[in-house]
Amino acid sequence: MLCKAGLTHRFRGVTVSSALSKVGSRPTKCRPTYGSASFKPPARHWSNVPFLGVPLSRTPGIPFAHRSELKQAKRIVVKLGSAVVTRGDECGLALGRLASIVEQVSVLQNQGREMMIVTSGAVAFGKQRLRHEILLSQSVRQALHSGQNQLKDMTVPVLEARACAAAGQSGLMALYEAMFTQYSICAAQILVTNLDFHDDQKRRNLSSTLHELLRMNIVPIINTNDAVVPPPEPNSDLQGVISIKDNDSLAARLAVEMRADMLIVLSDVEGLFDSPPGLDDAKHIDTFYPGDQQSITFGTKSRVGTGGMEAKLKAALWALQGGTSVVIASGTHPKVSAHVITDIVEGKKVGTFFSEVKPAGPTVEQQAEMARTDGRIMASLQPDQRADIIHRLADLLTDNRDEILSASKRDMEKAVALGRLSQPLMKRLSLTTAKLNSLAIGLHQIAASAQDSVGRLIRRIRVANGLDLEQITVPIGVLLVIFESRPDCLPQVSALAIASGNGLLLKGGKEATYSNQILHHLTQEALSIHGVKDAVQLVNTREEVEDLCRLDKLIDLIIPRGSSQLVRDIQKASKGIPVLGHSEGICHVFLDSNANVEKAIKIVRDSKCDYPAACNALETLLVHRELLRTPFFDQIIDMLRIEQVKIHAGPRFASYLTFSPSEVKSLRTEYGDLECCIEVVDSVQDAIGHIHKYGSSHTEVIVTENEETAEYFMQHVDSACVFWNASSRFSDGYRFGLGAEVGISTARIHARGPVGLEGLLTTKWLLRGEGQAVCDFAEQGTMSYIHENLPVPHRI
Repeated sequence: MLCKAGLTHRFRGVTVSSALSKVGSRPTKCRPTYGSASFKPPARHWSNVPFLGVPLSRTPGIPFAHRSELKQAKRIVVKLGSAVVTRGDECGLALGRLASIVEQVSVLQNQGREMMIVTSGAVAFGKQRLRHEILLSQSVRQALHSGQNQLKDMTVPVLEARACAAAGQSGLMALYEAMFTQYSICAAQILVTNLDFHDDQKRRNLSSTLHELLRMNIVPIINTNDAVVPPPEPNSDLQGVISIKDNDSLAARLAVEMRADMLIVLSDVEGLFDSPPGLDDAKHIDTFYPGDQQSITFGTKSRVGTGGMEAKLKAALWALQGGTSVVIASGTHPKVSAHVITDIVEGKKVGTFFSEVKPAGPTVEQQAEMARTDGRIMASLQPDQRADIIHRLADLLTDNRDEILSASKRDMEKAVALGRLSQPLMKRLSLTTAKLNSLAIGLHQIAASAQDSVGRLIRRIRVANGLDLEQITVPIGVLLVIFESRPDCLPQVSALAIASGNGLLLKGGKEATYSNQILHHLTQEALSIHGVKDAVQLVNTREEVEDLCRLDKLIDLIIPRGSSQLVRDIQKASKGIPVLGHSEGICHVFLDSNANVEKAIKIVRDSKCDYPAACNALETLLVHRELLRTPFFDQIIDMLRIEQVKIHAGPRFASYLTFSPSEVKSLRTEYGDLECCIEVVDSVQDAIGHIHKYGSSHTEVIVTENEETAEYFMQHVDSACVFWNASSRFSDGYRFGLGAEVGISTARIHARGPVGLEGLLTTKWLLRGEGQAVCDFAEQGTMSYIHENLPVPHRI
């Protein structure tokens, strides 16, 4: 086996003046123009060279239908446009971007993928070198004679592109080699020209060389031989046999011939837009489907290069028809370029993805737009009209009980067959008659509260004579609620969104697919009575949660309902969208020395055992030191053992016992099951200190008969909910009388605790004047501020 250095030497500067095969057997001149009605995808004519590398993870020839499938890509071509590798002055390379690209390609190569690069940059690199040489070649006498000011203004003659390419190609390749060497990867240079495309022997040579390089884990770096290539024909179109008049065409041709799974085209724009991206109303196209060309208006080309977005589109569609998936994305945006390639391969929403499979329904972006449009109409309805919708939804839940329970049964059977859900989660997934009855009751409560929600007058201020200011409640906008294994969450959250006039996007877990579908259908049926069916949307596409969190221009608030891990992931993934929720539910119950044993047993049992997977379930039991080794404490322990609760000992509790339960690994643990930690404290102050250090500001409980101690605890504990002699499980929107909740927030702004209708509203200010201007209130003005608070009339 050759050493790495030997391989580098062997393949350094390899110039394969060859081309790829003609696609199809008919002459080019007989083919219809690309995009015409009679155009048909070209038939493939693959070389007979056997595949020598590791077998692909999928059958080649069929492009991926969805972004999430891009993770399976084995063979990837990365095309680097001139604007990506060239500096802003078009003279020299953007070394930082190039280094980042090499790092990303190396990461993917070291994962076992087969990476190929089609690069520009030789002309820019050569221009930089030749300019430098010209300046150095000028005589010292001429430079001195010109004077300092004239020397600064001295211009360099216009350089011919072929000469620049000849001077820059070797330097460009040396730079790539040096960068890839940092990751223990060899690179090989391959140059092609358009004149060689019709020579089958040269085409087979190129194919053989590329396969051999990939087999040896070497990254081929391909470019047109700009030192000898003829100028591109003006206005020549891509036809049945694709040309290589630009590197976009070359990359597409190479990707199809090499049966690449994916072609990534990096440019200076974020992908396709429906109009030139510089325009205010230009909308980015996330997924592009063949036949949608009419929806695009092209602008000018980039500052450098010979292609342009129109050339990229045509090359991308040609590659797609040849069986290669394509993504066009920005390689210059400072916020994304450092990870754009790896993000694309991970299936994230970056750039424009080309797919032949058009979804039957709307995209998630279109769903968000529909939710916003109908949400605004819904906000303008009369309060009793919004209440009518919610009452109707409650009735539909009762009237269609059998269909809902049947759908729930299908979800339960699927979950059992897969065996992935724990017993508490199975309980959460299940819909029962009792749950539906409770849902209907809660919805009727929400309908009643909807009478006084949107447009409620909060404050009136007379700023000056004839200048009155009002503050009223308004919807937040479009909400995204992501929930796991809780289909009953769908009608609850929908009712709250309807009552508050918000558009709503719902993303439920796959485990509740059938239940969510019928519940959403009933929700839209209820919305239809006042013509706002699309205000609530259920996301059924393959959108990843992380991708949804990037839609900051369409979504105003994200509310996660599920595990603490889900909430943390969403808080991390959210890009500019506020997240309302709690990352953990580490709830405490403190048994004071003056606690009543019967109350304590009942509260601890209910807090821990009623629904251990809930975020408001007891996780840590704090016990006053005076209760240890008393019948009171023994009864608590016996009850927990009877309920089969696994006990973990805190450090202080363990120190009191000769034989103790397993010592807890962390006092910041949310078990979510029949497990809890027991720890000992010396006083109510110690209990509060423990809660502030290890808690999550969710729900805390004190059990005591001492009113002074209870009040001290309730006033000093800094959590969203603090209870005295009551189970932590009361921390719930329905039990608080809010009808339902969208979640429980431990944040300290906007909304805290169970978030019901009020938490889904914000405010706006309305100022009514008579032509006043701020200058009227200046020192020499004729008016003065009053700032008089006016009474707020109540709605009847």
